[in-house]
Amino acid sequence: MTTSAPSGSITPAQRWALILGSLASFMVILDMLVVSTALTTIQRSLHSSLADLEWTVNAYTLSFAVLLLPAAAVGGRIGRRRVFMIGLAVFGLASAACAMSTGVAGLIAARAVQGAGAAAVMPMALAVLNAAFPPQRRGWALGIYGSVTGLAVVLGPVIGGAVTEGLSWQWIFWINVPLALGAIPFVWSKVAEGLGTSARIDVPGLLVGAAAALSLVWGLIHASDDGWTSPMVAGTLIGGAALVVAFIAYERRATAPMLPIRLFSSASFSAGNVVIFALNGAVTATIFFTAQLFQVTGGDSPLQTGLRLLIWGVPPVLIAPRAGALADRFGERALVLAGTAAFALGVGLLAVATGDNAAYLPIAGPLVLSGIGLALALPATTKAVVSLVAPADIGIASGTFSTMRQLGAAFGVAIAGTVFASAAGTGQFVDGYRAAMAVCAALGFGAMLAGLALRVRVVPSTPAPEPVPAAAGRS
Repeated sequence: MTTSAPSGSITPAQRWALILGSLASFMVILDMLVVSTALTTIQRSLHSSLADLEWTVNAYTLSFAVLLLPAAAVGGRIGRRRVFMIGLAVFGLASAACAMSTGVAGLIAARAVQGAGAAAVMPMALAVLNAAFPPQRRGWALGIYGSVTGLAVVLGPVIGGAVTEGLSWQWIFWINVPLALGAIPFVWSKVAEGLGTSARIDVPGLLVGAAAALSLVWGLIHASDDGWTSPMVAGTLIGGAALVVAFIAYERRATAPMLPIRLFSSASFSAGNVVIFALNGAVTATIFFTAQLFQVTGGDSPLQTGLRLLIWGVPPVLIAPRAGALADRFGERALVLAGTAAFALGVGLLAVATGDNAAYLPIAGPLVLSGIGLALALPATTKAVVSLVAPADIGIASGTFSTMRQLGAAFGVAIAGTVFASAAGTGQFVDGYRAAMAVCAALGFGAMLAGLALRVRVVPSTPAPEPVPAAAGRS
């Protein structure tokens, strides 16, 4: 099985869509992780409490998750290329504001704006990529896209530690500025504009959907610290659930819904969103607690921690392009089931193999196995959710997928954090880590069960190429 597209089968428009979409995804995902290893340094520089600085992570996650669906809906109405460029501009300028912050309040505010830019960039990048490639080639393209995204997950802690130790914490934000702003002219000139529908914007749906996401993410962020039975946590989670019900009821009756409920009549769309929710929850919590294990138990520096995690990220980088091609040939469900099973087994072995001294060798094998599983599952899940919808729905399908991914990340850290706190007791970090990994393995197994509902489908691997219109310059 070839791992690259046959010569001549990729048009210039497709090549630019792949490059720009992957670059944007890399930048956005990188910024979710790069701050974590710099928090201690930022704390000393800004003379703030660590609890306050945790909101430099939470503010980004919160605005990102809340605004994903609204941004996707607006992109479908006014143009995906236009919203893509706006998101890049907001992200780049907010990154500069982060770097120039002299106090924690300003940094948190800038991070919230940065998350808003990311919310516009991420679904548009995925929508542009899906629109550029015909169904028979999307698996390969999404495999490349997934490998670049996986590289960002792995390199985030490494880059954060290296830049903070070698330069200063401000540079973890300055590096975004030329990437984001420099990409805008290429998006303008190389990417064709795409519209979902000309119907009016569903303002009530936008407001109710954003409020539901805000309540759910806010409650999940606070659950691990305040407890699930805290009045604030329970109230926001219950309120968020009620708002979800209200949102669905309204969208069913809306003449121009922000999120067409008919999309969920597809088993692949519904099951794939459940898979990414559970899988990304497990992945995020695994990275979070494993990085802490190396630093707390092993005494590693942020840079050393990132380097130890590199072994986990090698499989996604090497295998994801092949996995996308395999999904094209054998269908998504087989890849999702094999990948989620391997991931759950690898993380389960972390819970068993980690000793009191957190020796690296027993952990390395399970990390590699879980990385292989992620490399197989993620491109196939993405393809199952966003590649088969109608062209007009690509943007909102991408936004829904990205929202579920972010909600899953918040949920995974919250529930694993609660179990960790209970098992760790008065300071037994390894005991808490083992329990948290057991939770992550259970989430991975839940993703596998959800994958059973994916439709069995095989796309011929050698179809005649579909003509792709040349990218529009200005429109």
